[in-house]
Amino acid sequence: MSGQVYIRPIGLVPGPQSEHGNAIRLAGGMVYASRLSVILRRDGEVVERWLAAPDTMGEVLGRLPDELGAEGEAQWANLTLAHPPLQLGTRTVPLDQPQVMGILNVTPDSFSDGGRFLEDAEAGRAHAAAMVEAGAAIIDVGGESTRPGAKPLWEGDEIKRVVPAIETCAGMGAAVSVDTRKAAVMEAALDAGAHLVNDVSGLAHDPRSVEVVAQAGCPVVLMHAPGAAHEDLHTGGAYTSVVFDVFDALRARRDAALEAGIEARNILLDPGIGFGKSLAENLALMNALPLFHALGHPLLLGASRKRMIGALSKEAPVDQRLGGSVALALEGMRAGVQMVRVHDVAETVQARNVWRGLRDAALTDFADLPA
Repeated sequence: MSGQVYIRPIGLVPGPQSEHGNAIRLAGGMVYASRLSVILRRDGEVVERWLAAPDTMGEVLGRLPDELGAEGEAQWANLTLAHPPLQLGTRTVPLDQPQVMGILNVTPDSFSDGGRFLEDAEAGRAHAAAMVEAGAAIIDVGGESTRPGAKPLWEGDEIKRVVPAIETCAGMGAAVSVDTRKAAVMEAALDAGAHLVNDVSGLAHDPRSVEVVAQAGCPVVLMHAPGAAHEDLHTGGAYTSVVFDVFDALRARRDAALEAGIEARNILLDPGIGFGKSLAENLALMNALPLFHALGHPLLLGASRKRMIGALSKEAPVDQRLGGSVALALEGMRAGVQMVRVHDVAETVQARNVWRGLRDAALTDFADLPA
């Protein structure tokens, strides 16, 4: 292929009536797009950029080189693709509105809770129950720190950390995901009652992991990290253009998962905010989130309490990043992201519910249209 095409929604509106119906429902959610850019890239450089609306998209796609026509059509179809609900044990998680994934770290060196939930199992159980009660659709259990500079953890120790927490969460009826990049941990977690695998390496770290997920038939989150195949996930973050490079990398990991037998409906994608990316690169990805719907899978955003918030707020410490975390979660919702992974569930759910109320009101407001 001599180049690559990208279709990026750039004009988002509250509802289709504001554009006299000339808007698409983005990824089957509560966000509508009326203007889009079609970008042609060759050898790392943008060589053409056309603006389009839904009613002119066919004409613009016709300008693409013949070898990119099918890819352009596929991305255009993906942007309007409504994703089926996730079936996680007895729980069904619809993806036609933003969902909240609550974080439960059972690590001694967690950057957010300092190991409190590893040392005190009862505190961990209470925290998980509180997140479920507050409206978390999924509890994400992690036993290995992935912050910059964290030391690798032996899989046996990671299993000892996550399995009791997963059993506890599953026992209370919660939908549970396991945050790991190791195949043996995935197997132990799924056996303990986990329903979803959240792999920060995009199934690239452990050669056996893709086989484990395919055989289990469970949903999986494929996240972008430049050092995915190495111990340090944050290494190798050199980008020609971070937005397009991350898009291409996620597509490659998605294609590898499909080739291994993982069903398309079971794949979620995460651009990996904070992993091997500078502040400017993280901001560029946040602003470009609607583009990633063109890959045709639900999106997960994990920006809660990340370093970028501190960098933008006078170096606020981790425990003082609630406002920034909620702001980034709402930005993800405005971009049509289906799930946000957060530490502060109650506050994020409240923000989501208010945002959803505004969206519902906009869809039924025809006051400025002629009778």
